[in-house]
Amino acid sequence: MNDEFAWLEDVEGDDALDWVRKMNALTEGDLFTDPLFEQLRTSALEILEADDRIPMPMFHGDSVLNFWTDANHRRGILRRMSREAYKAESTDWETVLDVDALGEAESESWVFHGMSTRKPDRRRALIALSPGGSDSSVTREFDLVEKRFIPPDEGGFVRPLAKGGLTWIDDDTVYVATDFGPGSLTKSGYPRIIKRWERATDIDDAVTVFEGEESDVSASVSVSTLRDYPHHSFSRSLDFYTARRWILRDGDLVQIEAPEHGTVAVRERWMFILPRTDWTVDGTTYAGGSLLVANLEGYLSGERDIHVLFAPTESASLDGYTFTKHHVVLSILEDVRNHLEVHDLGVWEPRPYVGAPELWSVNVGPVDPDESDECLLIGDDFLNPATLFIGTVDDEPTVLRKGTSRFDATGLRIEQRFATSLDGTRIPYFLVGPEESDGPAPTLLGGYGGFEVSRVAAYAGVLGRSWLARGGTYVLANIRGGGEYGPKWHQAGLRENRHRVYEDFEAVARDLIDTGVTTPSQLGTSGGSNGGLLVGNMYVRAPELFGAIVCQVPLLDMKRYPHLLAGASWMAEYGDPDVEEDWEFIQTFSPYHLVKTDATYPPMLLTTSTRDDRVHPGHARKMAALLSKLGHDVTYWENIEGGHGGAADAPQQAVMQALSYTFLARHLMGASA
Repeated sequence: MNDEFAWLEDVEGDDALDWVRKMNALTEGDLFTDPLFEQLRTSALEILEADDRIPMPMFHGDSVLNFWTDANHRRGILRRMSREAYKAESTDWETVLDVDALGEAESESWVFHGMSTRKPDRRRALIALSPGGSDSSVTREFDLVEKRFIPPDEGGFVRPLAKGGLTWIDDDTVYVATDFGPGSLTKSGYPRIIKRWERATDIDDAVTVFEGEESDVSASVSVSTLRDYPHHSFSRSLDFYTARRWILRDGDLVQIEAPEHGTVAVRERWMFILPRTDWTVDGTTYAGGSLLVANLEGYLSGERDIHVLFAPTESASLDGYTFTKHHVVLSILEDVRNHLEVHDLGVWEPRPYVGAPELWSVNVGPVDPDESDECLLIGDDFLNPATLFIGTVDDEPTVLRKGTSRFDATGLRIEQRFATSLDGTRIPYFLVGPEESDGPAPTLLGGYGGFEVSRVAAYAGVLGRSWLARGGTYVLANIRGGGEYGPKWHQAGLRENRHRVYEDFEAVARDLIDTGVTTPSQLGTSGGSNGGLLVGNMYVRAPELFGAIVCQVPLLDMKRYPHLLAGASWMAEYGDPDVEEDWEFIQTFSPYHLVKTDATYPPMLLTTSTRDDRVHPGHARKMAALLSKLGHDVTYWENIEGGHGGAADAPQQAVMQALSYTFLARHLMGASA
């Protein structure tokens, strides 16, 4: 295919940006001037910047840190108070770092990208800052007592702008993964070299300790700071799902002989293995998706005494696991509903987590896994805002904070249903709508279907107020390609099996129509990133099922995707279009190549971000240009900031949300303010 719109891949080229500005002006003159847009934007911003949101805690010894954004701190502040004050629901926070003020002082659009503190004193932190929300960032050392960045001339660690990061080794040493110049990055654009960097030395003098290959996705390192059990682990990500791993022993790297197609975590005396495919060891086969544990030193010396902590079933999968000082807590999905299970380290007898909330979605995380058995629990679902609990695994947890309802859920219900896909597979989906139906209603269908990501019943205040409270029904499809039923559910939608992902989504859409929930003219769908590829395929595969489609920061040109930004890292998911055998199946789910001149398509809204350095904005640009040329109904808007999330702060998020819901309301509800 001769790509006449290839010039739109020039992210900041003059011609490309002129085109963007013209397309943006058309949208801003239409949707942005709809009275409903301003109503929805104001409402979304009120939710996103509400003062009564739960301030999520990061426990640091006797203190609690929290990163907070609001109307006065659009890029956010890092703040703290004592543990006792937090538990007493004090609002008397001490500001540690003001990112808005920093950006103004440095004339840079900084977005906070996280931090890690030095243990055990917790005085120094490594803070990552991104310009405009891109994946690239700088890392700077920060003194949490003096509340200032430590400049290089005082020995502070500063990593220049690039993809990568710093990892604490000790008070005066870090591992650094970054762009060291030609040959130091993988084809996916991530670091392939890790160096050991001493304080008060130049980064160029850091010593290489680990290297991956250019064909890898990335190289990474992790350091366990648990007292008496320090572990330095290195890995090469060969692709998105396979890795080789090493652990440092007496100055030498020792390779861990574990399944490459899986994950490995080291904790205290133990090694935890989660194979993604069936793994046979000494005549015993462990199912993919199982969580296994072995004594670390014994395993490294050749022993294979392996204990099964979790084995998947047809309805249950491991959603994740986390550690406290003496326990490992498993989060298990049973037909896409969370429950928690506890094992004592070294005992491995399962028991329920006492007092876990009875809601569809429950998340668990440690307060301080090196020092404490306390956990934080967050429970919510589509209709119940999050409640934050704290407690140990064997005691009834205490409520720390209760979220505020953002919309009136009276008369609404959550129902789980199952549709039957083309090959007979049962596909679960959540339906959120009125308890009593008056007939077909405007319905928004969401999904993702990729990268083993599980979509669960989480509260979303903006969706509730912008869609449910206006009479809309919301549906979330748990299609293959995701992780809702473990690795096999994901693998069933990989590469040449990608069609199953789209068949599943179509099956849910048809079930909604056949059961009278909605009609094709009232059914819309929205998705971003891989979800943008999903809804892009709905556009070209089953346009008769939908009345409107919102496609955000999407992949759409599957011929070019490995050559655009981080695209090469996803070939294990989609295949390699430069290999003829792979292109045979990839072209069947490349929306950019499947658009027809004479087909009837529903209206489509395409959005992206100029600063997205993960999924190239060229995907959305080229699709919009093609649809415009062919006379199809397309609306386009590109945010100049925002990174892969599409928005860098709450006002930008509110614009993106209002744009989507105004578009959907106009086409599915015939609505205006």
